[in-house]
Amino acid sequence: MPDVRREVRDRIRPAKSSPDEQEDQQPPAIGQSEIVALSLVALLIISVVAVLYVARAFFLPTVTALVIGTMLSPAAKFFERYGIPRSVSAVLIVSATCAGLAFMVALISAPVMEWTTRLPELQSSLKDKFHIFDRPMALWHQMQSLFGGTPAETGFPLPKIEWVQPTLEFLSPTFTEILLFFAVLVLFIASWPDLRRALVLNFTGHDSRLRALRILNAIESNLGGYLLTVTLINMGLGVATGLICAATGMPNPAGLGALAATLNYIPIIGPIVTFVVLAAVGIVTASTLGGGLVAATGFAIVAFIEGHFITPTIIGRRLALNALAVFVALAFWTWLWGPMGAFLSSPILIVGLVIKEHLMPVKDTQLPAD
Repeated sequence: MPDVRREVRDRIRPAKSSPDEQEDQQPPAIGQSEIVALSLVALLIISVVAVLYVARAFFLPTVTALVIGTMLSPAAKFFERYGIPRSVSAVLIVSATCAGLAFMVALISAPVMEWTTRLPELQSSLKDKFHIFDRPMALWHQMQSLFGGTPAETGFPLPKIEWVQPTLEFLSPTFTEILLFFAVLVLFIASWPDLRRALVLNFTGHDSRLRALRILNAIESNLGGYLLTVTLINMGLGVATGLICAATGMPNPAGLGALAATLNYIPIIGPIVTFVVLAAVGIVTASTLGGGLVAATGFAIVAFIEGHFITPTIIGRRLALNALAVFVALAFWTWLWGPMGAFLSSPILIVGLVIKEHLMPVKDTQLPAD
């Protein structure tokens, strides 16, 4: 009987695994070498970010020129097919781009100069339109007095414009940065084939060179397609905004449409700024508060359709961009380099995704089982 009981217990009791099997079942431990490697990578990233921030006067125009030059390289390749030298096509492309930017700036600056001369007239107009907020403002002042605060002045004074000068200094690049940008842009477009050849030949082995060539071609095609597609979409948005402003009686609809098209190059922030500008101009110029928000509401509807249906449908076919990644990249590059960093956030994200897809291709799209 004892032997039978012992045999039954042995059958019920799970068999002890060997030491090798127990070692395989344990999760892999992180060794000291891995920790050192991760620490070095973290220090490298922090050092690179610090250098980009401190030396942004050099890196911002240079990186902007390289990104825009890569976007415009397909146009130079198009001119080469008709026998135009690369250097001549580079000058023509940059000149045409500058002419387009100057035209947009002229459309936008005209109403801005006009409105700056009418600032003294705006306070009385705004006070009449915001009279519906007199009681909430009086209640707020009473609450401030009740809790020991100092009530603010009554009425609706215009906000102080002490921030205008530092904002213009932040947005306006220096002459040296502008000169560096155009010099790098023209030289990069003119010498891009030679640079690409030199970059590819730096790798050893046929497979490495082929991969580098594919990465460079993919970056050029994706950035060129991104610029062309976004430009056409923004032009359509600008035309739609101008028509909305003209239909609602807004002043200078062409300038407001050009402003909407220009700001739409900056994701998320650009449409919000355009909505605020349209709302402010509408409130000032319209006879009623509700009438002044009609143009801004119409723009919000058009921008919502463009941002959630048109742009994802067109650009998503070329290269899918995650919304969270776009937002994080926008926040980071805006903090690092300001408005131009916001413009460069999506192109830099596209470059990173192209490199990642070629260096670390995902072959299995199924998640592992638990």
